[in-house]
Amino acid sequence: MDFSWTSEQAALRAEAARVAADAVARFGRFNDSWINGYSKEFSKELAAHGWIGMTWPDNPYSGVARPAIDRLIVGEEMIKAGAPIAASWFGDRQMGPALLTYGTPDQQAAFLPGIVAGETTWCIGMSEPNAGSDLASLKTTAELQGDTYVINGQKIWTSFGAVSDYCYLICRTRADGPPHAGISEIIVPMDSPGIEVRPIKDMTTNRHFCEVFFTDVRVPAENLVGQEGAAFKQTMRQLEHERGGIDRLVSNHALYLMALERADRNDPVTRDQIADIEIAYRIGRILVVREVLKQAPAGFSAATKCFCTEHEVKVADFVSRVLGPEATLWDDVTKGLCYAPGYTIMGGTSNVMRNILGERVLGLPR
Repeated sequence: MDFSWTSEQAALRAEAARVAADAVARFGRFNDSWINGYSKEFSKELAAHGWIGMTWPDNPYSGVARPAIDRLIVGEEMIKAGAPIAASWFGDRQMGPALLTYGTPDQQAAFLPGIVAGETTWCIGMSEPNAGSDLASLKTTAELQGDTYVINGQKIWTSFGAVSDYCYLICRTRADGPPHAGISEIIVPMDSPGIEVRPIKDMTTNRHFCEVFFTDVRVPAENLVGQEGAAFKQTMRQLEHERGGIDRLVSNHALYLMALERADRNDPVTRDQIADIEIAYRIGRILVVREVLKQAPAGFSAATKCFCTEHEVKVADFVSRVLGPEATLWDDVTKGLCYAPGYTIMGGTSNVMRNILGERVLGLPR
């Protein structure tokens, strides 16, 4: 098996690394930049390079139809360097592919150009106070009244809710039947009357998480994506994009590189730890490449996310050990280390991922 990159891929990686380094020099370095590094200006620069919607079909309003591996290369270099890509990441990673698969031609024409141009930011209205990992128990409702959906309910842990242009809302349009039935996906403009957003400051002082309250929010019926009441499978497909990407592997790679400069490589224990981390990076990248090339079994992104995010926690532990007492001083590095417990929670906890892997991939009994 030849794991080497082509000359074109190597050139793309070098160009992406150069652009990322320039962005860090101008905007600063962000830990977990795909979720904490928000810059509309830089998103428009990414768009100018053709690096948003890279793999989408080449059509009048979206994409350039490049190989999927190209997006992985660009994304890896951006995140490893800490470049601020968050303003366009969700739209590029999830919302665009969802609209290309399930959206109407009118929806694609209305929403995809803004994503590709780096002009619109999207949030995902998924988790609720009593419906986090158990998505089927969500309570937020959308009642069809004539040609309008009237939305009521609450979402939480909604990243970028305070700065997004649109919310890709997962809600309940029907209460009868089994819990997984009656769920729909609706595009909600965030400037709609009746929406209240309350940012949540976590222990690292990041504020991308938000509570979002919907009170009689009226949205045109044509904003329904896919089939009404049958969107649970759509949402599961969307989560495949979220869980199996390079962002789940290299979020804190910049901190690892800092620690390598300080590590005592004459110590055999430290050398063993570095070897373990380097091996895990290579295994994780192979898992992500399988997802990107659609070579992994359906649902296997749960295993990819589980392995990669648990690896990121181990990286944070290594950085803490190398820095010693300095790791307890409050600075940008410490913020990144404090963020580590979130890796195995965001996008589904590791325990939930193992359940998905066992039940849906391996076919084990419940």
